[in-house]
Amino acid sequence: MAWLSAALGLISKTVESASNKPLLIQFLPFLGSAFVPAGSMAPGLRWFAENQPFTPMTETLRGLLTGSEIGNNGWISLAWCAGIALVGYFWSRSLFNSTTKR
Repeated sequence: MAWLSAALGLISKTVESASNKPLLIQFLPFLGSAFVPAGSMAPGLRWFAENQPFTPMTETLRGLLTGSEIGNNGWISLAWCAGIALVGYFWSRSLFNSTTKR
């Protein structure tokens, strides 16, 4: 998330917008299964909650802490983390290189 936040800061025009853009990422856990099971949500919100990165991470942590089955959630969480890190790294690196060449 740090690399993704760095990229969002680099595309911002002002300091205020740089500090506010990562807030969108911080609200994703609230639209996942962290507080309410995804099965009890409305169909549109349930689909979003089941297919966003924080739900498998939450389910993995919940399973590991309670000693219950995590299924494929561990591998899905690792894939999301690696994907987000790689996209954020390469995006922020390209933005930083383009701003330093000016």
